[in-house]
Amino acid sequence: MQSPVCHSWMMSLPVRVRSFDWDRDRRAVEELERLCQAGFASARTSLVTITMGDPLCRVRHSPIYEMLVAEVGDELVGIIRGTIKRVLVSANSMEAIVGYLLGLRVSPLHRRRGIASHLVSAMEDWFASNAVEWAYMATEKSNEPSIQLFTSKFGYVKFRQPILLVNPVGQRKKPLNLAESSVKVTALEVDDAARLYRRSLSSAEFFPLDIDRILSSEPTLGTWVACPRDEHWATASSLAVLSVWNGGEVYKLRLGRAPWAFVALSKASRILEMIIPAQLGLGFPSVPDLSSAFGFYFMYGLHAEGPRSASLLRFLCLLVHNMAVKDGDVKVVVAELGGRDELRHHVPHFGCMSCSEDLWCVKSLRGQLTTGMGQGAAAGEALCGP
Repeated sequence: MQSPVCHSWMMSLPVRVRSFDWDRDRRAVEELERLCQAGFASARTSLVTITMGDPLCRVRHSPIYEMLVAEVGDELVGIIRGTIKRVLVSANSMEAIVGYLLGLRVSPLHRRRGIASHLVSAMEDWFASNAVEWAYMATEKSNEPSIQLFTSKFGYVKFRQPILLVNPVGQRKKPLNLAESSVKVTALEVDDAARLYRRSLSSAEFFPLDIDRILSSEPTLGTWVACPRDEHWATASSLAVLSVWNGGEVYKLRLGRAPWAFVALSKASRILEMIIPAQLGLGFPSVPDLSSAFGFYFMYGLHAEGPRSASLLRFLCLLVHNMAVKDGDVKVVVAELGGRDELRHHVPHFGCMSCSEDLWCVKSLRGQLTTGMGQGAAAGEALCGP
C-alpha cells in the first residue's frame, strides 16, 4: 500500500498516454484488470473475465485495433482498448467507419485525476487518424461517473440498453430428436450465412460490412438455421438463425458473486447428477460449478421470423446447449439482445445470472446528428461478437 506522502507526490506527476507494449506492460495490465474485476455483472451476479495472459484477447480478432496505457511516473494506472471496422449505418443507409471503445480501466488509487479523460481523448485521436466517423462504447448503467464522463464531457448520446442472457450448461444434454422432429436444421456455409444476415439484419444500427470475415473467423464455430422440415430455409415460411462464437478460445470467465439460491442449486444439481441416471430424465435444472475458470459460448446474430419463429429459435438454443455439453469446458451459453427485443423471451436463460445493466452510447466524430439511433434491428450490433 502506498504511503500518504508517496501518493501525494504521485498525484503531482503528469499523466502520459502511449501504446501498449507487450513485454513491458503485460503483467501490469493483468494486475490492473484484477483490481478492477472486469466482466459481466448484474445486481446479484457477476462473471469475471480472465484474459489468460493476453490483454489483447478481446480485440485481436478485429481488423484494426489499438490498446493504450496511461502512466503516472513509472506506474501503469489506466488502460483502454479500441477497434475499428466498416459498417452500414441504418440512420442514413450509408457506409461508415466506426470505432468501439472498450475495456476502460483506471486504478482505484488514481481515480478522479482525469486519467480516464486522457485515455478517451487519446483513443478518439487514434480514431480520427483512421478516418473514424462514429464512436460508440458500453458501460454499466449504474456507473454514473462513467456515464457523466462520456455524455457530459465527450458528448456521447445514450442509444441502447441491451440485455445479456446467461444460460448455465450442466452435464446432461437436453432432449432433442432431430430425426423425429418437425424441424430441419442446416449448418450454413459462410457465404450463405452472410447473405441471410444481409437480407435480415442490414437495418441494424451498425451492420458490419465484413460479416463474411466475422463468420469465418477462428472463434466462430458456425451458423445454423432452423425451418419447418418440409421447406428450404431460403424460402421458408418461418425460420430462426444464430451463430456461435467459442469465447473460451479467447478468454475465460469465473463467477465473482452469486445469490445463495444459485450456489445451493449448483451444489444440489451436481449431487443429483451423480445419483440419478441421466436416462431417467426427471427434468431438474442442471447447474455447473462456476467457481473456477471456465469457457463459454456466445450466440450472436440471433434472428427469427414467421409464425413458428419462437419455437424454431428455442430449438436452435437447445442445439447450442447440447454442443456446449459435448465440449466439456463450456459452462454457460451467453446471448446479447436489445432490451426490447421480443426474442429475449424465447432464449433459455437463468434470470438470476442474466442482466440488463449495460448502457450503450454513441457519438459522431464529424458532428452528424444521432437522431434515430437505437431504433434499428436489435440483433445487429451483436454480429460484431462479444
